[in-house]
Amino acid sequence: MRVFLDANILFSAAKPKSRIRALIGLLSRHGGCMTNAYAVEETRRNLALKEPAQVNELEKLAHALEMVTALRLELEIQLPPKDVPIFGGASAGNATHLLTGDERDFGAYFGKTIQRVKIVSPRLLADELVRQGWLTKPRETPKGIRGKRESLKARG
Repeated sequence: MRVFLDANILFSAAKPKSRIRALIGLLSRHGGCMTNAYAVEETRRNLALKEPAQVNELEKLAHALEMVTALRLELEIQLPPKDVPIFGGASAGNATHLLTGDERDFGAYFGKTIQRVKIVSPRLLADELVRQGWLTKPRETPKGIRGKRESLKARG
C-alpha cells in the first residue's frame, strides 16, 4: 500500500501524539507514505499561522516521507485548481491511495478509485486496514458510560 498524504493530513500529523501520526507510522511500516512539496508547503504555511510550534515536527515528518517530484496533469477527475497538484502527485507517484480529510473537494470521490488511486478519508482507510488485519477495532463504549474510548491499536 502506497499512500499519498494531503496537506490537511500532514497538518494533523504534525502533532506527534495524534492518531493520524500513529496511522502514518503504521502505513510506513507496511508499505509507504508519500507527499509532494506542494502539500508540504501548504501545510507549512497553515502551521505557521495556526500552530507555529508544530512546524519543526512537520519538517521531521516530511524528511521521513517519500517526496514525489512528478505531477500528472491529465486527470480524469474534476477538482479545483488548488487540488490538482495533490491528486496529480498521487497519480504520478503511483500511490494506491490518496489520504485526505478534504470532504468539500474530495468527498464525492471517497471510496472511489480514479486513475488507479483510491481516494479515502482517515476513517475509510482505517476501516480498510482493520479488514486487512493491520489494525484492530477499538473496543466499543456502552451507551451511557462516560470515559475515554480505546483508540485504534496497530498490530505488528
